[in-house]
Amino acid sequence: MDQKLFNLIHSFAGKSRLLDFLGIFFADYIGYFLIIIAAALLFSLKSWKEKYYSFALLALSLILSRGILTELIRYFYHRSRPFSVLSFEPLIDGVNQGAFPSGHAAFYFALAGVILFLNKKWGWRFIGAAALMGLARIFVGVHWPLDIAGGALVAVLSAFAAKRILDK
Repeated sequence: MDQKLFNLIHSFAGKSRLLDFLGIFFADYIGYFLIIIAAALLFSLKSWKEKYYSFALLALSLILSRGILTELIRYFYHRSRPFSVLSFEPLIDGVNQGAFPSGHAAFYFALAGVILFLNKKWGWRFIGAAALMGLARIFVGVHWPLDIAGGALVAVLSAFAAKRILDK
């Protein structure tokens, strides 16, 4: 099922220069914009207590999600990337390390979760952008769909755990 969904999404790669450009942009570059917007949102908070709490929540969520849980899972479970398994050249440079869970999904969905806690309107936009990034990373050939879903799950669990820890 995972490979069938991957083949369906990736089958559009190389068919249109515009679609390839959008896939590469969302897979590799949209994250920079999300980080800048998130920083602006955090700095726009009024009180220093709000800023301190928000930065702590963000840092703890990202460290748990991308720095600890993703790497722990990859240490015990190795899954090869699609371009290695299916022997093709991805549209972006692909590192040949474990694919599950997606580090990008773990990072950006955790970022989106924290923004959602702080600002619902922007949070849903971030979730949409993180989902587009995940879809694009499948499109360009560097992740399987379950890698993205696994990264998103790790991120959600991390964001909730960080919030629970800091709210005590």
